[in-house]
Amino acid sequence: MNEVKNIAPEFKSKPRFLQLLFVDINGSLKGMEVPIERYEDAVKDGIAFDGSSIPGFQGIEDSDLILVADPDTYAEIPWEGVARVYGYIHKDGKPYGADPRGVLRKALEELEKEGFKAYVGPEPEFYLLKKNGTWELKLPDAGGYFDVVNLDGASAIKREIAGYMPHLGLQPEVLHHEVGKAQHEIDFHYDEALKTADNIVSFKHVVRAVASFHGLHATFMPKPIYGFPGNGMHLHISLWKDGENAFVGEDGLSETALHFIAGILEHARGLTAVTNPTVNSYKRLVPGYEAPVYIGWGYRNRSALIRVPAFKGSGARIEYRCPDPSANPYYALAAVLMAGLDGIRRKLEPPEPVEGNLYEMDEKEREELGVGTLPVSLGEALMELKKDRVVSGALGGAFKNFVAYKEAEWKAYTAYLESRELPLETKKVTEWELERYFYL
Repeated sequence: MNEVKNIAPEFKSKPRFLQLLFVDINGSLKGMEVPIERYEDAVKDGIAFDGSSIPGFQGIEDSDLILVADPDTYAEIPWEGVARVYGYIHKDGKPYGADPRGVLRKALEELEKEGFKAYVGPEPEFYLLKKNGTWELKLPDAGGYFDVVNLDGASAIKREIAGYMPHLGLQPEVLHHEVGKAQHEIDFHYDEALKTADNIVSFKHVVRAVASFHGLHATFMPKPIYGFPGNGMHLHISLWKDGENAFVGEDGLSETALHFIAGILEHARGLTAVTNPTVNSYKRLVPGYEAPVYIGWGYRNRSALIRVPAFKGSGARIEYRCPDPSANPYYALAAVLMAGLDGIRRKLEPPEPVEGNLYEMDEKEREELGVGTLPVSLGEALMELKKDRVVSGALGGAFKNFVAYKEAEWKAYTAYLESRELPLETKKVTEWELERYFYL
């Protein structure tokens, strides 16, 4: 397992095929291939495809969509010998409302109206597992947080992943073992929000591909194993204006940053349906595993929903800690940024920062601090989303599709529980979740 193979080989000849890529409502990578000679057609006029079978897209009666390639995303995939490009989806000559990249682009245009540009650095975690033909998951190492050498059985695999990343536009920064056995993290450099969303999709692609080379399965499922830490995807966010970090104040955080924090806290319950969009997400959002469940913020406080890491100079940012890698990154970033922008526009003020451990406080102490609680299930989160005009508005034309798809998902899960006489509040990871989310 520790032998490094084929790290980022250069192309010896021009790719013969082009992958036109997009994501569905779940953020799962979809696409089609055309001969490389059709690249200019893909950029200028787009390539038609049938959207009726894409989760969360068009019905069969009206399903003709066009994918228009974005040339800024062109890259060559070393291990496949093909080129790839992301794009925007159109329908009847206009941007398609449920297109994830289009939803985020529209949100960024709203930020630009206020003079802001958003930069985001994500931290998607994943497990590398062996599967033995059932859902009994075999762990290939016994490492823990920051373990190295003999305890981290995937050190060479992480290096191989990092070697491929620059070919798809990602700059790896830190590779390390996470808290859970067989759990890992590779941090990559922050970028403008749209590029970061693309990078999250590309990163998952690289990780899964390299894992398969070694006979492993990489899963970004929020809680693949009961009793083990879940996979999070913390988002480090800053807004910049006129070439300067708008979160930097004269003595710490600026008023803009505080308003942005207040906006996210105001909309936190509605946001979770988008940043934590699966049944399994709420098996991760439980006390005891560093995943935030209480709506508060603080400096360097990892029990809070929003943490402000220590910074020097222009490095001010916030860390939003509840999102997980099952989120569609385009929808998630659009929703979070619009929630923060609402705080800026309304000049909302956050409560006092909390520096104590929120998990160790009792309910009365948290109430006195004005600390609320995130939804405990996908069903509850969807109800909150439907009540939140800002978050639902951030999804634009995708809102109805998203809610309908996720409500059907919740209904299917509750029916599964009823058929097996399991309680709705069960925190065990069910076979239904593994079948639906393990590869998602």
